[in-house]
Amino acid sequence: MANNNQEARIDKWLWAARIYKTRSIAADACKKGQISIGNVPVKASRTVRVGDVVQVRKPPITYSFRILQAIEMRVGARLLPEIMENVTTADQYELLEMNKISGFIGRAKGMGRPTKKDRRSIDEFMDDTPFFVGDFDFDDTDNDQQ
Repeated sequence: MANNNQEARIDKWLWAARIYKTRSIAADACKKGQISIGNVPVKASRTVRVGDVVQVRKPPITYSFRILQAIEMRVGARLLPEIMENVTTADQYELLEMNKISGFIGRAKGMGRPTKKDRRSIDEFMDDTPFFVGDFDFDDTDNDQQ
């Protein structure tokens, strides 16, 4: 348990601060090395204190949060400014913008099945593209007669 909001488990804090939707997802991120404190990967059981800066790697960028309150119970979104301070550098957000502009943020090109929206775009493109197969003479009988 937390001692008067002085320390909390990192996986519980990540869940309580609404960085991850579930505690198990937060624990998995710790196991994968996506969570670090002071550029050192941490385990899910690591305790954090007020003033620690937690780096959360969610590709393509790394978010940084300063802990203002070490809580283990989830709070409403309106209370988040009292719980943590976002100290992510501006260059990380520029990197995010560049990835959004490049268009590869959703899914890798050529990977997976198209979404319904993608399928409609493909169908619309194919309907607008002229299809001249019926206009061509593939037998080439004129050259055989000469």
